[in-house]
Amino acid sequence: MTNEDTAAVADAPTRLEEEGEVAADYLEELLDIADLDGDIDIGVEHGRAAVEIVSDEDERALARLVGSEGEVLDALQELTRLAVQARTGERSRLMLDVAGHRAAQRAALEEVAREAIERATSSGESVALDPMNPFERKVVHDAVAAAGLVSDSDGVEPHRHVVIRVASGE
Repeated sequence: MTNEDTAAVADAPTRLEEEGEVAADYLEELLDIADLDGDIDIGVEHGRAAVEIVSDEDERALARLVGSEGEVLDALQELTRLAVQARTGERSRLMLDVAGHRAAQRAALEEVAREAIERATSSGESVALDPMNPFERKVVHDAVAAAGLVSDSDGVEPHRHVVIRVASGE
């Protein structure tokens, strides 16, 4: 490989950065079609492409892209993942946030996880949480792992939930 080839490889965006760029293009077109103002922030978080639609002007207008319980955001995330897959040929696990909705949801879930971790460690018994969607369960599993405990997902959708267990010998 020549120095020129090495430089070209070094300058090539990573797969996750490419996912973010493709997603941003798709979402910018969607915002134009919907006549919504918003900026797209791209990054990588927890080993996934992370894309957020933000607005300095009117966050309430973007709320239509979230829905009353996040159902529109979930659907938009899936459509964006499919657009990325169509362009790159690879399955995407990107996370989409709109107007900080998922960030606020993540903070609330981390608090739920902290309280459940405290209950499990103080009682020494497993703690089962309410049913959650995959995003919510992932946040809880990450918090539990960071606390040094073990968690599993039990049940079948839509009743799938996290169970926090104190590892034996502790």
